[in-house]
Amino acid sequence: MKKTILLGVLMLTAAACVAQESRQDVSFSGTGLFGPTIHGPGAVVANSTGALGLLTSYRFMLTPHSALEVNYSFIQNNQKYCVGGGCVPGAPVVPGLTNYYSYRIHSRMQEATGAYVFGMTFKRFNPFLEAGGGTLIFTPVLDNGTKELGTKGTKGLAGLFGGGLAYELSPSFDIRAEYRGFLVKTPAFGEPNIVTNRYEVLSMPTLGVAYHF
Repeated sequence: MKKTILLGVLMLTAAACVAQESRQDVSFSGTGLFGPTIHGPGAVVANSTGALGLLTSYRFMLTPHSALEVNYSFIQNNQKYCVGGGCVPGAPVVPGLTNYYSYRIHSRMQEATGAYVFGMTFKRFNPFLEAGGGTLIFTPVLDNGTKELGTKGTKGLAGLFGGGLAYELSPSFDIRAEYRGFLVKTPAFGEPNIVTNRYEVLSMPTLGVAYHF
């Protein structure tokens, strides 16, 4: 009987310790999105306007310093393309275009990625680095912001890298600021005239709150 009671006490103690140890967290963040100007063949110039969006992430701690993370983000912005000799000074004129032609596509970008996260702890401050990959999905929104109504959705593999800093408010909550970068092929939305065959780095700064459980 005593052995049974002792075993029960040990099991309850172990369960309590596991319950007190936060090995998972979920975060919700506001994001920005910024992209570079891309110069493709045939005097194609592509760039995107800045935009705001939302990011949600889930982390599972493998060790006190290592974690696996999955992410989903949603953002809308405008992709702008210019084709022709008038886009860049000194660029050759595309046959059939006397000067230049511009495309404007209102697009929805969604992210589905996974990453490995390495972090450190300095009192309440927790800097971290992450690297991974996944998919970015670009979908045209057929409204007044889209000049070409025949555009199509496109998706591609993307490399993810970044780093940030979390500040612990309590054992359950922290504020998390981060820079996230995506290496992805510039989308063309099914339009052969605006294919760049180039890769770009999209920058996504984030600021949000994480809950540990």
